[in-house]
Amino acid sequence: MNNPDLAKISDLKVDQKNLYREEVITDMKFATIRQLIPVLPDGQRDDRRNILFFGHTQIVTPGGALPLQFEIDAKSLKQAMDLFPEAVKKAFEELVEEMKEAQRRSESRIVVPGTPPGGKIVMP
Repeated sequence: MNNPDLAKISDLKVDQKNLYREEVITDMKFATIRQLIPVLPDGQRDDRRNILFFGHTQIVTPGGALPLQFEIDAKSLKQAMDLFPEAVKKAFEELVEEMKEAQRRSESRIVVPGTPPGGKIVMP
């Protein structure tokens, strides 16, 4: 059997110039920070590239827990921890704006009976 999707999978290659080792740090309360450490193909630390930090937390809402994931622009783990609260706030504000925009787009697609298609402009 010749499956074209399987052939595509076998063509995948690991980008050996973009490898990271992941470490997860948590306070066991609400803060989780993923620290991505650049490494060389032999597993040694790649000092030419910066460590990346990503925050993870959950905001409790009336509809349930809302997971948030966000990048933290930090140079060290200590700085990432210090910046964590502000990064959560920014990520939450961005999420709220995205939700409002999605709601606006959804509302603009609602068809009201008796109105011509294409909006409220009526050509004679």
